[in-house]
Amino acid sequence: MSKRILVLDDNRDILEIVHETLTYEQFDVRSTSNSQEVLPLIEEFAPHLVILDYRVAGTNGGEICKSIKVHPKFGNIPVIIFSAYLSNDDHLLNYGCDDIINKPFDLTELVEKVNNLIK
Repeated sequence: MSKRILVLDDNRDILEIVHETLTYEQFDVRSTSNSQEVLPLIEEFAPHLVILDYRVAGTNGGEICKSIKVHPKFGNIPVIIFSAYLSNDDHLLNYGCDDIINKPFDLTELVEKVNNLIK
């Protein structure tokens, strides 16, 4: 059974590339560009990993990460945050994420970080 990954990014091009790359790597991937769908999708899809864009329309990925990490059922799900805006990773780690990927990113780095978190 393949591992499930949920991806949030409001940039359609990035969402497609990440979706295709992780699907090629044999992961079961669900993607959304709507931050309001993340928690309901976690409930429905039960992902093994969540990848969040930091800057998303209406909110930020850090706040969504915090919501996931304090949730009694979801708190153990690893979260990666994508960011093109921060040079200080410590700021993102304060949200409780398990790893950070700076944009632009290398697809090999993405796959390595995903595999490290959901062995």
